Amino acid sequence: MGRSQSSAPTELGTEKIGVLLKRYAVPGIIASTAASLYNMVDSIFIGHIPDVGPHAISGLAVTFPLMNISIALGTLVGVGAMTLISILLGQKNYSGAAKVLSNTLTLNLIIGIVFTVVALAFLDPILYFFRASEKTLPFARDYMTIILLGNTFSHLMHGFNGIIRSSGHPATAMGLTLFTVISNAILDPIFIFTLGLGIKGAALATVICQLLALAYTLRFLSDKRRFLHFAKPVFRLSWKVARQSLAIGSGPFLMNLAASLVALFVNQQLRKYGGDLAIGAYGIINRFSMLFIMICMGFNQGLQPIAGYNYGARLYSRVKEIFILTAKWEVLVTTVCFILSETVPGTAARLFTEDEEMIRLASRGMRIINAGVAFVGFGIVSGNLFQCLGMVKKSIFLSLSRQLLFLLPLIYLLPLRFREAGVWVSFPISDIVSVIVSAIFVVSLFRKFNRLRDGDSPEGLGGIVK
Repeated sequence: MGRSQSSAPTELGTEKIGVLLKRYAVPGIIASTAASLYNMVDSIFIGHIPDVGPHAISGLAVTFPLMNISIALGTLVGVGAMTLISILLGQKNYSGAAKVLSNTLTLNLIIGIVFTVVALAFLDPILYFFRASEKTLPFARDYMTIILLGNTFSHLMHGFNGIIRSSGHPATAMGLTLFTVISNAILDPIFIFTLGLGIKGAALATVICQLLALAYTLRFLSDKRRFLHFAKPVFRLSWKVARQSLAIGSGPFLMNLAASLVALFVNQQLRKYGGDLAIGAYGIINRFSMLFIMICMGFNQGLQPIAGYNYGARLYSRVKEIFILTAKWEVLVTTVCFILSETVPGTAARLFTEDEEMIRLASRGMRIINAGVAFVGFGIVSGNLFQCLGMVKKSIFLSLSRQLLFLLPLIYLLPLRFREAGVWVSFPISDIVSVIVSAIFVVSLFRKFNRLRDGDSPEGLGGIVK
């Protein structure tokens, strides 16, 4: 254990917070931005397939709810594992961290395989349920069939990538993500246009890149010279660890599940009031906005190991400091998204399609949807803070409140009066209300922190620190 302990990332509890955020967030930002570009590249190439681009884009947008369910299942395991490992390392419980690692492998295999089998068996009915039409179904089916076949590999790759980052190797995690993006950008045009595979080629390129990244990830985590590595038996499953991990991951799981429900309602309302092209326009807006949201997620990736470790070490002042600094940067990022959405939405839409009607719909929708996005950065980091500290109930509430309590009712009610525009207007209203709620939760937590000194027992705070 001597080698393991000396290699542990104890700098998380001693180094200056600004230095740590730069060290851990920059790789996370690059990786998250790259992951967003990864999806954008697929959409851009798919949108320019000759003769079918607009309907292919709309078919891709129809798959968003199913993709969100897949992502939700991946985060259910992966996020809980990342949080547990960060806190256990803060407590210097290295054997416990290794146990969580093995649990992550087994849980991902079980959940990934079951989801793939069920989704493939009922794929057409599922896509029709998510509002595919006769024109968009073939594209949605071709894309999702291949994506689902690689679903388990994707879960493992993303989950282990986060664990690598949380265990003190953010640059390695970033490099793996960059590899998938660059290789995907190279393979996409070859498979889509040169080999004539169309939308199937985009999905195939995605799966191949993730499989290659997973192969390196497994090799990295099998290296016994590292303080965190697979320990025998590799395929172990502790239900106690699993329950704790799944409880922590339930927040982002439910958030992604709610995102799937929102996407379903959006598709339903847009198809009713605007048709297939309006659904495609929403897909474009979603891809553009996600670039900035993923930058915020990169900051969250930097926050996660720092906040988790210091909470585990009972250094509450450092938890506050990292949150405040991260929140400032994330608000700046979402403010840039707001400015671009209001000034150059047409330019952004033209990256994805040459269809003038879809460009018009996307430009109008982007201006309205992102009218309140400048405030979203604070909401994103707030929800992530409670997740990092293992405060499951608060994390779940903040994760779900925007989408289920505020957004869904508005998506249903406003179009009754404002038709298609009512769908777009629902987003900024729910954004602003949810940020206010997040601020109330954070202020309450910080007041409790202020009554404690570093090293005091966290009794009364919640979370999983003992």
